Amino acid sequence: MREPMGIHSNAVAAPPQLLLERLKDYGQEDAFALWDELSPEEHHLLLNDIQSLDLSRIDRIIRCSLRSQGLPVAAIEPVPESWVSSVDERTMEHRERWWKMGLKAIAEGKLAVLLLSGGQGTRLGSSDPKGCFNIGLPSGKSLFQLQAERILCVQRLAAQAMNEGSVTIHWYIMTSPFTDDATGKFFESHKYFGLEADQVTFFQQGTIPCISKDGRYVMETPFKVAKSPDGNGGVYTALKSSRLLEDMATRGIKYVDCYGVDNALVRVADPTFLGYFIDKGVAAAAKVVRKAYPQEKVGVFVRRGKGGPLTVVEYTELDQSLASAVNQQTGRLRFCWSNVCLHMFTLDFLNQVANGLEKDSIYHLAEKKIPSIHGYTMGLKLEQFIFDAFPYAPSTALFEVLREEEFAPVKNANGSNYDTPDSARLLVLRLHTRWVVAAGGFLTHSVPLYSTAPRQPIWLKMQGRITNKLAMA
Repeated sequence: MREPMGIHSNAVAAPPQLLLERLKDYGQEDAFALWDELSPEEHHLLLNDIQSLDLSRIDRIIRCSLRSQGLPVAAIEPVPESWVSSVDERTMEHRERWWKMGLKAIAEGKLAVLLLSGGQGTRLGSSDPKGCFNIGLPSGKSLFQLQAERILCVQRLAAQAMNEGSVTIHWYIMTSPFTDDATGKFFESHKYFGLEADQVTFFQQGTIPCISKDGRYVMETPFKVAKSPDGNGGVYTALKSSRLLEDMATRGIKYVDCYGVDNALVRVADPTFLGYFIDKGVAAAAKVVRKAYPQEKVGVFVRRGKGGPLTVVEYTELDQSLASAVNQQTGRLRFCWSNVCLHMFTLDFLNQVANGLEKDSIYHLAEKKIPSIHGYTMGLKLEQFIFDAFPYAPSTALFEVLREEEFAPVKNANGSNYDTPDSARLLVLRLHTRWVVAAGGFLTHSVPLYSTAPRQPIWLKMQGRITNKLAMA
């Protein structure tokens, strides 16, 4: 309980006039509404918090984002078939050529890997960074370890293919203020999973104030503005502000493989995808999987208007009649190409996107419960998404992959209906089972077909030569 005014002193120092005037210019003077009730220490905390904000930039983002709501948008069109490399159309000759092109570029140091890893495993029942999560594989490996070892494998394959002594792929890992320290300590405690410490760079995504529906800052406490991470699309601003785009250029990097941490089957630094990307000569590309059924909760790639740019529409924004529409020629859903956050960009394009998104300053607004001085209150969080880059691309290509080979999301706790650690674990084990059999091996125990099957360790007896694919597991 606060003591009545006047107990400590006869007068309370007024807030700095210049800062107050700046807040008034942006309609945010309510941030100082409880100034007279704060202690000197709390005055200091509030001033530091406000002064840490780029007020003019945040004002521009709030105004542009609110103004964009409700504006008419062009109708969506299906992605042209010619923009997609489908699994059915790919020949072995194509795959081998792309594989060799990709390995050559990797051996020349032209590829970097960019991991989006700002989230905690809250929905998995953990406050640790999601990449620390162990999905229950017999090896007990975390998502971070699975991905690190795949990078190590590709480095070896590129070195062997090009007769190089060693090859290094630089790994840029975006954390958040909530995961940065724990992520760094996890990598240190595991000796970077066999990678060199200097080939891994951590950087933080930004945060942005939460706002009321009329654009005012929500105060989490009388001396602190409520803030939230700026979304996985905050990676573009973070790369620019931390000067990592310049760092990539200095290292001779030309291409960036970008993905989210919560995919247990992600093929990190996939040489085939890189070779395809180089061969197509596009600025941006994405791996896609065919939508499983009309109501599946995934965003889909679309073209915005006739002849318009490629973009992603979230499942919540796709009318059910469109979601269910079938292309009579192909027999597929008209809007069938799911976005699974597996992207490839040129470094030049990343620079273009970082500048373009900052100039336009349009963020997605999500209505959420936000902690405030009045308890949890409904307000707006501002976010950008990784796929916000695609409308800026002068050329884009989509590369179909099989979900059972490359997409095992880990989003919900075990017991949920989909995208759980158990379901991801089974997808990994099933894929590895197929690879073992294809390599001439056999299993002493079968892999359960359903996530309800009891857990049991899988013991593999190997015969014959292991393929490159198995080595990348």
